Amino acid sequence: MTTKPHLPEPTEPVSADASRETPKPLPAATDAGDSGGPVVSAPRTAPTAVQALGWAHTARFLTTASRLDQLPSTELCEIAFVGRSNAGKSTAINTLAQQKRLAFASKTPGRTQHINLFALGPKDEPNALWADLPGYGYAAVERGAKLRWQKVMADYLEWRRSLAGVVLMVDSRLGFTPLDQRLLDFIAPRVGCGQVKLMVVLTKADKLNRKEAQAALAAATDALGPYATEESDIACVPFSALKKSGVADLAQSLHQWALG
Repeated sequence: MTTKPHLPEPTEPVSADASRETPKPLPAATDAGDSGGPVVSAPRTAPTAVQALGWAHTARFLTTASRLDQLPSTELCEIAFVGRSNAGKSTAINTLAQQKRLAFASKTPGRTQHINLFALGPKDEPNALWADLPGYGYAAVERGAKLRWQKVMADYLEWRRSLAGVVLMVDSRLGFTPLDQRLLDFIAPRVGCGQVKLMVVLTKADKLNRKEAQAALAAATDALGPYATEESDIACVPFSALKKSGVADLAQSLHQWALG
């Protein structure tokens, strides 16, 4: 019998009484017509880059939470952004949304202390949520606070019913660190059964030359191999906020997740 891996110790303090979610209603996508009966939708085609980038640009702040019971209950597709502190997560989110300060990038890595939710799609009928989770791996936080936040992150990633995908930000120059590996091991059961999709974003790709970038992508792909199953949906994309490379590819993938 295997032991469930522990999440990497995050860097943000949170209330110690975080537990399961208390439902709070949020608009849900529906296929019901005016008569209340089901509507048969035509097959969806993959979104174009322009459509996907336009969708990503609609991202706007919805709410922030330091405990799971503060998060709204929703049937919308929820995509979580995770990564080690200083891996460029906030910068990547802002670049993806084509907004300067959608996600707050602290001058001190590891200071973001909440789960921040962003809604996407039409203003009155959002069709997806992004969840920006605090970074992990930064040492300048008291251990008790790390352990409390570790519990919140673990519960979110394991039990959040609306979680449809995880975007893991990895510094392309470093590859998967032991903390990244621990997070992968933790979400592996949900990824392996196809319940949660996984996209690994190799950030700061502009810091590498062509040969180094190819090697980083190959190494990441090899590392993800053991997590792949017939049901899983796992991908990896090089990304540069500076050169805007990989932005359209990432937007198209996430938009497709939201469309289902």
